Amino acid sequence: MRASLIQIAVDEGESVETRRRRVASLVREQAGADLVVLPELWTTGAFAYEEFGREAESLDGPTHEAMAKAASDTGVWLHAGSIPERAPDGTLYNTSLVFSPSGELAAAYRKIHRFGFDKGEAVLMGAGRDAVTVRLPGTTLGLATCYDLRFPELFRALVDAGAETLVVPAGWPERRRSHWTLLAQARAVENQAFVLACGTAGTHAGVPQAGHSIVVDPWGEVLAEAGPGERVLTVDLDPGRVAVTRDQFPALKDRVLGLEPPRR
Repeated sequence: MRASLIQIAVDEGESVETRRRRVASLVREQAGADLVVLPELWTTGAFAYEEFGREAESLDGPTHEAMAKAASDTGVWLHAGSIPERAPDGTLYNTSLVFSPSGELAAAYRKIHRFGFDKGEAVLMGAGRDAVTVRLPGTTLGLATCYDLRFPELFRALVDAGAETLVVPAGWPERRRSHWTLLAQARAVENQAFVLACGTAGTHAGVPQAGHSIVVDPWGEVLAEAGPGERVLTVDLDPGRVAVTRDQFPALKDRVLGLEPPRR
């Protein structure tokens, strides 16, 4: 399986519509890939809180339309990163969209863990409730977003649901880049799964972004890592390595905690 992670630079002087067209063009350049991944909130920037409400859209809005067409034009599975979604009741969510090679919406995941503590996303957006997986030929994707990376219990739930490749779009800040790399490797090692973590570049609302998108194998080895700036990280993966790793080092079979409710 060939995966391409598009590390987008969010230019604050660029309109959202211009960026949609540019990103759709970048997706179309990945012909030959099986899976293309975009970062979190690339339409607005993950720290541009004041833009969330102004640019929020429905699941079938303009980003859906543009990304569905890009996926079908290119014939790829497209994890289109996330958008600020406005639900029918008016609630905002940080929602990831995954499209099939025919352009159908295969899955939508509302981010469960909202970043910001008492400001930003944590107060502006609602929290998702459901762990989401998507079956691709040869592997099953488990969906998580940025701050979710700090919560290993979500990834355990994804593995229990059959996930073998964990995809994490993000808008991770440069000042915590060491955590980004460490946590991506930790989630791969403890779940014996591939981790594809795609971040943004540039500066969002004055917050420099980490970039350094990364692909980690089920043993925790870094297969590829981007530097700063906008770029495409492409890597060939063997999905069969997940089963081999879990068979040769069957740590997941020794789990005890979390498998059943605690006794009272």
